[in-house]
Amino acid sequence: QVQLVESGGGLVQAGGSLRLSCAASGSTFSINVMGWYRQAPGKQRELVASISSSGSTSYADSVKGRFTISRDNAKNTVYLQMNSLKPEDTAVYYCNAELGNYYSGTYYYHGDTWGQGTQVTVSS
Repeated sequence: QVQLVESGGGLVQAGGSLRLSCAASGSTFSINVMGWYRQAPGKQRELVASISSSGSTSYADSVKGRFTISRDNAKNTVYLQMNSLKPEDTAVYYCNAELGNYYSGTYYYHGDTWGQGTQVTVSS
């Protein structure tokens, strides 16, 4: 079992910055990819950014150049640095951990774990 606890959300003016943190505990050895998703009212949850255990990152087009995802494997923590925030970034942000492992060259997926979510509100 893996548990995720997010922190760092809040209210900020447009153009400001926030840093989200997500601390993992439990069977963290099983975590492969970690990511941040967001869900705005009336919209579907969408992937914002992800980072693999080796450090490879990917971003949604809407946040490229403004958001940076990073990971501290020693602390089992993933961060999302959000700069130049826009009102359209307002959403509940969720941390996600994909659980899996490689064995003899084959990847075995074991499921996903989600945090409770943290509200980010950007005022215009």
